[in-house]
Amino acid sequence: MKPAILLLTLTAAAGSCHNNKPAAEKTTGRDTIPVQVMSLEKADSRQDIFASGQFTTDDETSLGFKNGGVINRIYVKEGDAVSKGQLIATLHLAEVNAQAEQATLGLQKAERDYARASSLYKDSVATLEQMQNAKTALDVARQQLSAVKFNQSYSEIKAPANGYVLRKFANEGQVVGPGTPVVMVNGGRQGEWLLKAGVSDRQWAAIQPGDKAYIETDALPGQRLPATVSKKSEGVDATSGTFIIQLKLQQKPHAIASGLFGKATITPSQAVNAWVIPYDALLDGDQNEGYVFVTNDNKTAEKVKVSLGGIANNKVFVTGGLDSVKALIISGNAYLNDHSPIVIQNNTARP
Repeated sequence: MKPAILLLTLTAAAGSCHNNKPAAEKTTGRDTIPVQVMSLEKADSRQDIFASGQFTTDDETSLGFKNGGVINRIYVKEGDAVSKGQLIATLHLAEVNAQAEQATLGLQKAERDYARASSLYKDSVATLEQMQNAKTALDVARQQLSAVKFNQSYSEIKAPANGYVLRKFANEGQVVGPGTPVVMVNGGRQGEWLLKAGVSDRQWAAIQPGDKAYIETDALPGQRLPATVSKKSEGVDATSGTFIIQLKLQQKPHAIASGLFGKATITPSQAVNAWVIPYDALLDGDQNEGYVFVTNDNKTAEKVKVSLGGIANNKVFVTGGLDSVKALIISGNAYLNDHSPIVIQNNTARP
């Protein structure tokens, strides 16, 4: 009996070992992820910056009334041509005219008072102080009438030059404050054409006046309009929350209207010192940062955070986070976790 029992025990143990071996091999095969890697080298590169905006001219002007009031008439519509000095809009003048009449009457009274005081002073009836006070009152009345007449002249809007009405911001009967824009006009293609575009803070820092660019628009399919960065804002635009840059077109286009949208491709003159990696190697990326998998021992994957300088043409410009890294994992990273075991299938030198 004992030899039989011993034989059965050894047989069971052998079977158990035989069954456990494939399981261990299966586990190892599941946990080890095949990947491809590339070596890393930091170099100076120029990354194109893409921005979109609207066409405009450098002689666009918003016109409004110096004084607030109720708009009486607006004589133009959007798109109308205007000539220099043409009347564009007027305010209801009842209040201003009443002020002018009051100032006129005040001046007349001041003139009479001064004449009377001067006559009495000559007759030694009025004192010198009384005559001087009358003269001061006369001067004040004259200035008040001059100010009212000035306000009367600015209770209407006239075209400053030949051009076109681009936009109308108000309507007849509307109450507007002093300086509130009522219409916007331009110089009728006499000025330089611009594209005003919004960029991020990182892009703003990379762009310099004089940088070359080209602009594309749906109004001119298949054409690239050469341009140059002419100006960049020194503060954030309160409306859009971006920094505004101006690109001046090198030639005057014939089929462009103010307000049309355009897409600009800007080539910065300043080179960026960065690692260039494939877009597929980036995980969970946003505008400024993201994550990649790297390896330093060719056996284990490590997830590291990187700083981004931009993305263009399926390439990512990494400005920080890859120092002292030996290799970047560029394939198979979708199946990796931090510290996953890996096996390298082949090396890739460039993105």
